[in-house]
Amino acid sequence: MSSKLAEFIRARREAVTPAMAGLPGGGRRRTPGLRREELAQLCDVSPTWLTWLEQGRPVSASAKMLARLAQVLQLSAAERGYLFEVADKHDPSHSTGEGGGLAATELAAIVGAIDAPAYILDREWNAVAWNRAASMLFAGWLHGEAAAPNQLRFMFLEPGARDLVVGWPERAQRLVAEFRADIGRQADQAPLAGLIAELADASVEFRQWWGTQQVLGRDGGLRQFQHAQQGLLEFNQVTLHLARQHELKLVMLLPVS
Repeated sequence: MSSKLAEFIRARREAVTPAMAGLPGGGRRRTPGLRREELAQLCDVSPTWLTWLEQGRPVSASAKMLARLAQVLQLSAAERGYLFEVADKHDPSHSTGEGGGLAATELAAIVGAIDAPAYILDREWNAVAWNRAASMLFAGWLHGEAAAPNQLRFMFLEPGARDLVVGWPERAQRLVAEFRADIGRQADQAPLAGLIAELADASVEFRQWWGTQQVLGRDGGLRQFQHAQQGLLEFNQVTLHLARQHELKLVMLLPVS
């Protein structure tokens, strides 16, 4: 377990008073915060386990246990996100829509305010919002009738993608490596596991490139498209994660000046 996690839990424990946690605050205390024994009791774990956790020892902390810690320590959304980040665990609230997620209208407003092709991808790389410029560029992927269309399905299963994306083999291979880096340890969890199995079954290229275990960051850079009506188009791709919903990615294609 990382020292950052140990230090953070210890600091937050010392910042929560017994009164805040609904406990009597009698007796002399070295710190105004909770004692380890009190936090352990509230989280239904042993004091020894909590001591080891705060000492940075290699103990196992499940996502469920971290969620309980976040609740008892009354962490803010940002603090909870940091807790799961330094623990290298996936926050289960992200997959249940908790935590003040943005509404569809807000996501649409974000991409609608951008004067360039822009779209937002969720954890499975489904497009959950896009603007008119993106729809015109990706006519075979982003269109009005589509319901959360998946970028990987478009890239590997839609024949038109090979004509649209300049340098399709290199771009598609890199996309697979970026996808692996993005989903990490969740690759064997539903619905991601089903998507991967579907693509591997339907596409020889995806199956081959997924098997190489290549991992690359989504760094952006020059993107070229051979559009049927507009000809060769060049953009600089920029990808940003939304602060309130980190699993959502805002992708912008900014015209090359």
